[in-house]
Amino acid sequence: MRRIYINGNVYTVTNGNAEAFIEEDGKFIYVGDNEGALTYKQDDSDVIDLQNKFVTAGFNDSHMHVVEFGDYLEMMHMGDFTGSLKELKDGIKKFISEKNLKENEWARGRGWNNDYFTDENRFPTRYDLDEVSTTCPICIIRTCGHICVVNSKGLELLGITKDSPQVEGGVFDIDENGEPLGIFRENALELVYSKALTPDKESFKSMIYEACKVLNSYGVTSAQTDDFVAFPQVDYEILIDAYKELEKEGKLTVKINQQAQLVNIDDLKGFIDKGYKTGVGTDYFKIGPLKLLGDGSLGARTAYITEPYYDDNSTCGISIYTQEQLDEMIEYAHKNGMHVVVHCIGDKIMYMVVEAMEKALKKYPKEDHRHGIVHCQITTKELLDKFKELKLHAYIQSIFLDYDINIVEDRIGKERAKYTYNFKTLMDSGVITSNGSDSPVELPNVMNGMQCAVTRKNLNGDKKPFLPEQALSVEEAIKSYTIMGAYGSFEENSKGSIEKGKVADFVVLGQNPFETNINKLKDVEILATYLDGKCVFEKVN
Repeated sequence: MRRIYINGNVYTVTNGNAEAFIEEDGKFIYVGDNEGALTYKQDDSDVIDLQNKFVTAGFNDSHMHVVEFGDYLEMMHMGDFTGSLKELKDGIKKFISEKNLKENEWARGRGWNNDYFTDENRFPTRYDLDEVSTTCPICIIRTCGHICVVNSKGLELLGITKDSPQVEGGVFDIDENGEPLGIFRENALELVYSKALTPDKESFKSMIYEACKVLNSYGVTSAQTDDFVAFPQVDYEILIDAYKELEKEGKLTVKINQQAQLVNIDDLKGFIDKGYKTGVGTDYFKIGPLKLLGDGSLGARTAYITEPYYDDNSTCGISIYTQEQLDEMIEYAHKNGMHVVVHCIGDKIMYMVVEAMEKALKKYPKEDHRHGIVHCQITTKELLDKFKELKLHAYIQSIFLDYDINIVEDRIGKERAKYTYNFKTLMDSGVITSNGSDSPVELPNVMNGMQCAVTRKNLNGDKKPFLPEQALSVEEAIKSYTIMGAYGSFEENSKGSIEKGKVADFVVLGQNPFETNINKLKDVEILATYLDGKCVFEKVN
């Protein structure tokens, strides 16, 4: 059926504004004025009066973790009780009681942040969690996702003792006697995740379905997601089948581009040998780039930086890979039809990744490669220039400013902080810069992300703007969540803007962001979200 939308305030993203558009068979067949739109009216056409509401292209979260977000929805949401270590323990105890968890039944949560503790700023240990329960295993994940803490019961069930070997690219903390403290960092997380929960295909489908419904409520119609190592003990084929079955059942309400994290060269070769590469799949589930995890997080001091941390000169963070490993994996993906995106928060790991990408491009030249860096947080002028020179894609998360502006100067010092979160510099130099949430590190709330991008403040607004010259305009912020995200997945010709011939993925907002006080962008309501012209979310009054 032909649906004619009139009297709208339509921001097309690429061609200015319009007041009307027509959707038929899931695509836009006309974009323009009311008069022109109504000439397409047929006897059975629907005419929808938008009543001057603001409409733009559906939002694209260009880096997140859909499966982990779906899993998070079932966990303790520890951001609700992370004001102190005592509050944290009380919150866990309340969760165990309300869920009536039995002995050996895991209590899992995510979202605590020791930087918000008002009593003592440190990571919890097994002994803190033992005060909560010695019968229920407990696993709590820091908000950054790069650290978790397990109690003694959990360690017992996991079989982790003082004799357990450390893992490459990660570590679990020990005390002066060599006993595990229950704190796991980076690759050591797999020691916990591989045994604490093993979902089956139906569980994956439930996680994905619930996550997509929440994403729709934030106006998200496309997500570029890193899911393969959410549960590293589970074959990624099970996860792929879960997505495909949801698509076949008509229950996949977000278009998925899988940022395939394959942790070693053998896994990568096996993946490509099966026929997988960038672009394989459908409009609803498609293989995207090879995704690599280069380092950790700033908050956890595991981001890999060139000089020691300003507030802890004993460490420069953790590099997950050696230069040789990065060279080998990036070159192999590049020459076999996969573009590559790498998680880089620290400048040292970024130098290593840029070097590997430069080597691959020199050996196997390719103009439209679209390799990219995820996060792009701690940079230097030289690195920013390399983005432009090598035509790298920048996957930013402006929402990180909400927390990180509180710690960045403490972590690396004021001088180095001048070259952090330089989003405007990247955009102005012509670098394609797409936005995302890294959910469940942060909620996939697009309007929150836009506000941080434009104000350079935390959401509460109680901090002065951080490097205000790096603020994006509202238009740039919207583009970072639409057309630039589509570019990252080689889909800018089919979505990311409201244009004739493109898929009819669009969002209706309660207020016009261009006319809204920038400090209140987070309050702009998502009224409805459409995927291929079908309503997948509508706000209930």
